[in-house]
Amino acid sequence: MSADVIDLLNMKADLYNRPSFIAKDPISIPHRFTTRQDIEIMGFWAAVLAWGQRPVILKKAAELIDLMDGAPYDFVRNHDERDLERFVPFKHRTFNLTDSLYFLRFFNDYYRQHDSLEDAFLPAGGEQADTVETHLIAFHDRFCCLPDFPQRTRKHIATPTRNASCKRLLMFLRWMVRQDTNGVDFGLWTRIRPDQLVIPIDVHVGRVARLLGLLTRDQTDWKAALELTQTLRQLDPTDPVRYDFALFGLGVEGEL
Repeated sequence: MSADVIDLLNMKADLYNRPSFIAKDPISIPHRFTTRQDIEIMGFWAAVLAWGQRPVILKKAAELIDLMDGAPYDFVRNHDERDLERFVPFKHRTFNLTDSLYFLRFFNDYYRQHDSLEDAFLPAGGEQADTVETHLIAFHDRFCCLPDFPQRTRKHIATPTRNASCKRLLMFLRWMVRQDTNGVDFGLWTRIRPDQLVIPIDVHVGRVARLLGLLTRDQTDWKAALELTQTLRQLDPTDPVRYDFALFGLGVEGEL
């Protein structure tokens, strides 16, 4: 990796990791809240919906907030069957009513037993793992385990066992786990380490990473995410995913 590429990545990571980045990004959705559970619920849901044009993603996530009366945690804990009727018209691309109802059911069941969604991502021995691979597998299995789980909903929750890139879940984990003083990522979770995070590869990140020679794999899958993360660890072993800001920013702003 050339010194020019390293300097570029460090400069752009600092440029885009700032509050002015938030407004047009899906992370703006959980930033509407201050309570941990509200941040987790809407952060997770916004991340799952994060494919397509960003203005549409933000619009759909804001619709969800309105459907839950502006209080996601209270709604998932205390709604009744009549309240679910309002979700009938809601959809985003392939995400539809069946998926919404299962998400609400999962949150209702989960938060009656746990205080934080972080627990759902914690596998046995996960603190010793090099990456969050086992965390994602554990979450997938827990999310999909309730009785009468609709198989169509599985496509919204990626897992490394299918060699999926897991872009949206990795983005959510970055929001919850990374800790700095810049005011973008939340850093609410402490039992997953920042050095375990794997970079989420979307079309912008993948294109820029390949142009800069950081990623050689042609497919955008789990193996590619691991390869790119390992490359970025050479720059920052404790926080490799901070370069997500640089790669995404360079791509979405059309600088490369």
